Amino acid sequence: MAFACLAAAGLVACGEPRQDADEPSGRFQVSAKSSFPGKQTLAKRSTLTIRVRNEEARRTIPNVAVTVDGFNTRIKLKGVADPTRPVFVINGRPASIGTFPESKEREPKGGTTAYVNTWALGPLRPGRVKTFKWTVTAVRAGPYKLTYTVAAGLNGKAKAVGLQGGKVRGRFIGDISDKAPQARIAGDGKTVIDGTR
Repeated sequence: MAFACLAAAGLVACGEPRQDADEPSGRFQVSAKSSFPGKQTLAKRSTLTIRVRNEEARRTIPNVAVTVDGFNTRIKLKGVADPTRPVFVINGRPASIGTFPESKEREPKGGTTAYVNTWALGPLRPGRVKTFKWTVTAVRAGPYKLTYTVAAGLNGKAKAVGLQGGKVRGRFIGDISDKAPQARIAGDGKTVIDGTR
């Protein structure tokens, strides 16, 4: 019976309202500015930042979201159970879950969703900006392509459009060098000093 409830509701729990039940339909104008280094090095941290601004005069965006593709790649190799391989890993940060030490990913705080590679930061009022930020480390040498798409909601009813009316998206194309990063440990035994600076 539990399985039937999940299947019938599109993976919505029995008795729970659909996630998109209150999502308004419409097109919401937004703009986005983003940054990510084109030249990367294996094992070196970098930051992907995407700032989304609500360009509407009066309307609040229901749930501003960003989908990022390119953190992983698919390999062509027969016999593997999972052909997905990371290009960038999202770094961890210390956290506590209950009384247990844990590690949480350095991704947009509070933005985790059930959708693959998608993060949402809630309503965005007119003229306001929300910043999506990921701290990542390159783990696979070679060329990379990272793309992102902005949405006004998670379920397709509320759509984000640019000032010219099209989808709001961007991409970064670069290269990940296999050269070892120039770094050393400071005298305190903890601090990592980047030798490239």
